[in-house]
Amino acid sequence: MVTPCPASPASPAAGAGGRDSHQNLRAPVKKSRRPRLRRKEPLRPLNSCSLPGDSGVCDLFESPSSSSDGADSPAASAARDCSSLLGPAPPLTALDLQTFRDYGQSCYDFRKAQESLFHPRESLARQPQVTAESRCKLLSWLLPVHRQFGLSFESLCLTVNTLDRFLLTTPVAADCFQLLGVTCLLIACKQVEVHPPRVKQLLALCGGAFSRQQLCNLECIVLHKLHFSLGAPTINFFLEHFTHARVEAGQAEVIGALEAQTLARGVAELSLADYAFTNYTPSLLAICCLALADRMLQLPHSLDLRLGEHPEAALQDCLGKLQLLVSINSSSLTHMLPPQIWEKCSLPQSWK
Repeated sequence: MVTPCPASPASPAAGAGGRDSHQNLRAPVKKSRRPRLRRKEPLRPLNSCSLPGDSGVCDLFESPSSSSDGADSPAASAARDCSSLLGPAPPLTALDLQTFRDYGQSCYDFRKAQESLFHPRESLARQPQVTAESRCKLLSWLLPVHRQFGLSFESLCLTVNTLDRFLLTTPVAADCFQLLGVTCLLIACKQVEVHPPRVKQLLALCGGAFSRQQLCNLECIVLHKLHFSLGAPTINFFLEHFTHARVEAGQAEVIGALEAQTLARGVAELSLADYAFTNYTPSLLAICCLALADRMLQLPHSLDLRLGEHPEAALQDCLGKLQLLVSINSSSLTHMLPPQIWEKCSLPQSWK
């Protein structure tokens, strides 16, 4: 048993006649406070316009399942006011050629061997309610959402791959298709983004049509159906590989190669929403998008199409469809590219 220490003569207890000498008197202990880390600047919304709700993004995006055209809807007016909604992502500013020399070819060989395992063909064959038109509408809605969050092109490619692969395994009701889209976006962002979107933000994009529990349940279903196999080779990976390869081989200057890569990403984004391009592998689409970008930018040295090791017939077929896609959607492409790159582009007369 621990006994209390006697009070010293100079203590207040001793001066009071030792009435409390039997007690262990202790001074109150001050709790140390940790210094708080404060932001130097207040948080700002993702775009410069005033945003409804507290999700950090425009909560009134036009829903892909809406039956109205949205001409006079709050979503349409909000989208018109937000100039950064369709703003292009900044182009790459540097190439890590040393890492490419050390690991580039081995990474390419590994990804190329996996490509057929992750490539979904005829993803809508087992879907009684989801059509190519509804798929295009959903992905056309996800494109500005992806840009609004400032996500990488890799996240968008993984989102589309996860969506199509799940559609191969499970029939999806039309009224749940939008929820599937944002769920696949969340799964993709968790793989590659440092700060993925919050569930509350994604649900706000759907106008409150779905609950948090529904999204979490669908996420578990998607992961189970795909056996947690999510690391698919993407168009973005092959675009970066071919860009590094052509610069390393001396076939293009760094600036020209980066501009072609940025333009090729814009063309690839258009192809992701078109169901007709699901039959082409990511490596084939990547090299054809780069070849198309070279023609539009009129680079002195065109990309060597033999880099992808694809048959000539497949290359020409994919190039022809991409030319038609660009000629039809040239006005949309202007909003997806930096102005300094689009100013250098020119569409050949044969495409118009």
